[in-house]
Amino acid sequence: MFTGIVERTGVIAAVEELPGGRRLHVEAGIAYGNLEIGHSVSINGCCTTVIQRNGRRFSVELMEITLQKTNLGNLSPRSRVNLERPLALGSELGGHLVQGHVDGVGVITEVTPLETSRLISIRVPEDLVKYVVGTGSIAIDGVSMTVAQIEGDILTVGVIPHTWDVTVFSDYQPGTKVNLEVDLIGKYIEKLLPERWQRLVAEPFPQPASLH
Repeated sequence: MFTGIVERTGVIAAVEELPGGRRLHVEAGIAYGNLEIGHSVSINGCCTTVIQRNGRRFSVELMEITLQKTNLGNLSPRSRVNLERPLALGSELGGHLVQGHVDGVGVITEVTPLETSRLISIRVPEDLVKYVVGTGSIAIDGVSMTVAQIEGDILTVGVIPHTWDVTVFSDYQPGTKVNLEVDLIGKYIEKLLPERWQRLVAEPFPQPASLH
């Protein structure tokens, strides 16, 4: 489990093609020197497992389905990525609960500079639009963000200078593909409410007690 508070960016050092998948070698810097084989790490919001360590570099393997459902398949050497280690029990939850299970890939439609910040607009896959609500939470490339506006299939978020500087957001331009993870609570509500509604409809209404 992650919080969507990106710790740092890393750089793809090498991409190794494998049968049915791919291995990414990530240069993460000294701050990630305590990663061990078997540890989880979020790369652009996608939970991966460390399978190799070499100094400041770690490696992960991606299955074919991960490459199809995320933007990790678009990465090449020198690409920057957002990195976050899992939330430790008892640590501060600074963002929102993020599983690292990417729901779909959105496309940047516009980056609008403001006086001190920026607005980023993203086209959301049709099947995810229903989970996006104004002032709700969403993870964009692993970054916990608040939805400023949703119109049709376009969501907009406001980005403060700090977030712009410490994440890959500063690399965004129209056409950039981004990983999206919608709020987990919304998905559970969707699953549970219809089942509850069906039970209510199936149950007969109680008959009023006779007054005679």
